[in-house]
Amino acid sequence: KQTLLPLLREETSSFIFPCKPAVQRPELQYMVMELLRCIPLLLFLLFVCGLDHFIFSVLSIIQHHSFIEYSYQTSHHLSVNVMGTSLMAELLRGTIGALNTSFDTEVETSNLACLPRPTGMTRQQYLNTCLPLGALALLCLAQVYPFRLRRAIAAFYFPKREKTRVLFLYNKLLRQRKNFLHLQRGRVARQARQPPGLGTLLLHWCRRRWPWLRRFLRRRCTLCGTPETPRHQPCPNPDCNALYCESCW
Repeated sequence: KQTLLPLLREETSSFIFPCKPAVQRPELQYMVMELLRCIPLLLFLLFVCGLDHFIFSVLSIIQHHSFIEYSYQTSHHLSVNVMGTSLMAELLRGTIGALNTSFDTEVETSNLACLPRPTGMTRQQYLNTCLPLGALALLCLAQVYPFRLRRAIAAFYFPKREKTRVLFLYNKLLRQRKNFLHLQRGRVARQARQPPGLGTLLLHWCRRRWPWLRRFLRRRCTLCGTPETPRHQPCPNPDCNALYCESCW
């Protein structure tokens, strides 16, 4: 609870607050990893849709530019004339005359039956294909909220274990805060030993020269970097220009 241990700004970013609707930093890292796992599926889907469109385009070109139509016409006329009035002539006219034929042939054909008849996918079909992947991406974004219930469910069924976890977290925060203050004191001391840069000197000179510029040229907290507010505390040493926010002070 905040009344027991108020969290610093750096500590707040490492915890998950279930009542906050925004996605927080620990959840953001896990959510990004889940979204990265969807990239292979997206690439495979784009490859399949692109391959489908390419094959449809090739088959459509073959259908429109490979059509061939054949037209075949032929005529056949056979006539045998036997002259004379003798018995042999009559016999030949009765036998060979049966061979007299006459016919005309006209054939038209094409390779239409052999050509492909491709059918392209419509926009609705492409949309229906991409909907499962879109739903998967939305689930990756929305799964952080059901995951927040895991601690509450575990605390309901195992209250003693929850109390042990809270005490461990409390002691861990105390150790981290002690180490954090020790490291920050060393960092501020090293920063104070370095001579101020030209930009810093110019900024301080402008703030002293024109006080009305202070609302635009706001300084930041030396530790956490929050912009200057009326609650910020300056260092009491007149030779030090350090500024601290309320929590860091």
